[in-house]
Formats: sequence, C-alpha cells, structure tokens
Amino acid sequence: MQPQLSTGLRSFTPEDPGSWQHLIDVAQAADEAGVDRLTVSDHVAFGEQLEDYARPELGGQIGGVQPTSPDGYWLDPLTVIAHLTSVTTRVRFGTNILLAALRRPLVLAKVGATIDVLSGGRLDIGVGIGWQLAEYQAAGLPYNRRGRLLDHTLELCQTLWRNRVAAYDAEGVTFSNVHQMPKPVLPGGVPIWVSGTVNPRAMRRLARHGSGWIPWGPDAADIPGGIERMREAVAGFGRDPAELGVVGRLQIVQDDAGGIDLEATMAAVPDLVAAGVTDVRGGFRVTEEREAATEEFSAIVEAFRAATS
Repeated sequence: MQPQLSTGLRSFTPEDPGSWQHLIDVAQAADEAGVDRLTVSDHVAFGEQLEDYARPELGGQIGGVQPTSPDGYWLDPLTVIAHLTSVTTRVRFGTNILLAALRRPLVLAKVGATIDVLSGGRLDIGVGIGWQLAEYQAAGLPYNRRGRLLDHTLELCQTLWRNRVAAYDAEGVTFSNVHQMPKPVLPGGVPIWVSGTVNPRAMRRLARHGSGWIPWGPDAADIPGGIERMREAVAGFGRDPAELGVVGRLQIVQDDAGGIDLEATMAAVPDLVAAGVTDVRGGFRVTEEREAATEEFSAIVEAFRAATS
C-alpha cells in the first residue's frame, strides 16, 4: 500500500482556549494540503494520579508526561471527528487512541457507522486499554478487566457492522435478530487500529479485529524489530500480517530557527517504509491560521511525497 502521512490534532488544551476555531482551521488546512490522516486523542475524565502515565505496567510509557493537569480541556474525539468531517472533503480522521471500553458497544457501533457514512468512509478508530484507573472507576467498570472489556466492545461493534441480522452471547450480553442500519462504508466495518506492545493479548486483539497496528512503548521505539515481532505474533494467531497497516513515528528535526528541517526530517522516511510502516505519523506543529497552515502543510506533504517516490 502507498505510504500515508498523518499528524495529530490538538483537541485538548491546558486551559480554556476561548475558541476552538484553530482546530477547524488546521484541519481544513491539512485537508487542502493533502495530508492523508488526522488523529485526535481521548480522555473522558481525569483523576489526580497523572504520574501513573509513566508506569508501563499500567499501560503507560517510561518517561511519559500528560500534557495537561487534571483540569485540562479535552474534547470528545468522536464528536470532534463528526464535526471536522463536515467541514473537510478528503482527509481521513482517526482516534489515537479511543478508550472504547468506556463506551457502550451498541451505541459506539451506531456512532461509528453514522460518522463513517456521513463522511464517505473517512473514519478510522484506533483503540487501546488506557492506563488510568480513575476513568474506569468513574465509569463503574473494572480496571483489571479492561483488556477483556475492549475485546468485548470490538466483538460487538464488528458483529453489528458486519451482519444485517446480528446475534451475540457473551459477557452478559445476549441478543438475536437485532438490526442496526446503516452499516459502515466498508463491508468489514469501520477500520480498527489496535494499539499496544507485542504481548499475547494485544496481538490476539490485533489479529482478530485489526486493520492496523499502533505500536507502543519499546516496540514503537524499535520499529523494525517491533514490526518483525508483531508479524510473527499475528501469524501465530492465524492472521496474515501483510493485511495490516502499521503506524511509525517520524522524529521531527528542527532547524537553527526552531522550525522544521524538512530535508533532515524526511530522510528517515525511506527506512520507516522499508521496515513496513504504512502510516508515517509526525508531530507537526503548524501556524494556527488557515492560510499559513496550508502553506506549511503543503511543503511537508511535498517533501514526504518526494521521500516516498
């Protein structure tokens, strides 16, 4: 598949920004310039133990620091995507990541299908188990079962997306002869990108439900090795790893003025693609004014296309 270029949108701020127009302007600029995918983050609520994000055993990462205090302003990612798809025409949108287990699966399936249909099939849902105990407590859900809760959510969503007449019996949910229309644009449903390290539970989830993998922790840091380990693990669960997309982080190199050194930054792209990365994701910071942002994104896209040609 042709390598794609993606970047994150900051749908959160440390303090009340007064207006979120900058979010719309940057999304429209990326759309016009030819960026392939925009991603938004998710937190439903915060406790006060933000230092837990630096604990890999809880799902965080070594050295991880949350970008806001517990009182930071975080927009709901699916609502943001629903709005932004209505003011753009071609760019795809994804969640990086959605804490899907915190949403009721029946409703999540309906919301995902609705956004996908109205956007012309431009939705990707990246999912993970999360790291924060307080969010699961506030939702009344068992934190120590969050992996199984996520699997259950994905099973239910894909059952509803893929079957005209759906039936399900697991995890205390039993139904038959259930209809939910419309279906997503793709026959398999909204593409699911599974985040996680190469561990048996995450790899089983990826093999069963995934269209792509979002590496995490040491596997994201060592992308060639991580991809090799992922492919072996997924094949062990009976899935052809060639079917899966892979996100790879692009390290941004700054020039002497503090801007992006595009030549030095894009020099890493061929090696990422050669390792098996299909979605090259850079943390590009652009001007929050639409016309200037369009020019900056256009230069980034041009340099990326040159690096992958």
